[in-house]
Amino acid sequence: MKLSIVVPVYNMAEGNKLRYCLESLVHQTIADYEIIAVDDASTDDSLNILREYESRYPWKFRVIQCYENLRQGGARNRGIEAARGVWLGFVDSDDWVAPDMYEKLIKKAEETGADVVGCDYCVAETQSMQIGRVMPNNTPEQTGLLDEDRYGLLVMNPGSMVIKVYLKAVIDEHALRFPEKTFYEDNCASPVWMLHFTHFERVEEPLYYYYQHDASTVHEISMEKCEDRLAMGRRLLAESRRCGFYQTFRGQLEFAFSKIYYMNTLFTYMLGVRRPRLAFLKKIRAGMLEEFPDFQKNAYYQKEFDAEQKKLAAMHMKSPLRFLIYFKLLYLYRKIKR
Repeated sequence: MKLSIVVPVYNMAEGNKLRYCLESLVHQTIADYEIIAVDDASTDDSLNILREYESRYPWKFRVIQCYENLRQGGARNRGIEAARGVWLGFVDSDDWVAPDMYEKLIKKAEETGADVVGCDYCVAETQSMQIGRVMPNNTPEQTGLLDEDRYGLLVMNPGSMVIKVYLKAVIDEHALRFPEKTFYEDNCASPVWMLHFTHFERVEEPLYYYYQHDASTVHEISMEKCEDRLAMGRRLLAESRRCGFYQTFRGQLEFAFSKIYYMNTLFTYMLGVRRPRLAFLKKIRAGMLEEFPDFQKNAYYQKEFDAEQKKLAAMHMKSPLRFLIYFKLLYLYRKIKR
């Protein structure tokens, strides 16, 4: 079998989201593929919809039922273990793909000898194949036979995992898996996975449709999600040390950690949590000082973030209390000014 597409599913029946995703998958132009839909203990009608598709397309659609909610990473892992394809792809169950996405990605792999191939995605606000705002993933500088420079770039910006196909032999050889029972599992998995492949190519087309809707988990910021992001930052470093990558890419990992663990969490927490707590701000600060006390001097950090972000981060590192007061006043001022 040429390809396995793994789809983790949790409560996606409403609004035709799951059906629209599955319709885009069962009509792929590539031959000889399977869809492995993993129901992650859904409490809505998702499992019944999956069983319907399994009965309609028994030669290429399989359902795995989880009786415990493992979150997206755990559901993907169950799909990996069941996959029989030479290539492996992932799709989120509220998104959809172009009819020829996988044919184009695997054709690129066969033409170039790559063991991982990606594309771009577009943001969609309605369920249609109309191309919306295109979000380029990865760059020409990251593609080709992977050397130390390209690996370093991929550590800092690995790109989305759902717009790629991976050679499953590499996944099996290195027992690559996702963190389970957590949000933001890709923050750890994506860069670690890329460091195990040897040749990365891309198709410069938006073949994946990322659906922006109110129920999407990325729109909800909770204390649990902020804690999970911190955990995935720490796990990224732990996995890099375990695999022997840490010393070689320390500077790039310092930047990646400062982005995942610190900057992304700090600002989403302040903007998304109703009542930010000083204790959590102190916790983030302590974690950065423990791992990378001089992260603000990192050249990649200096280049990536704008002056205001760096100013606010510097204030937070000096005094979480002052930062908390200043940020609240700044936010209130800008809200009134609008």
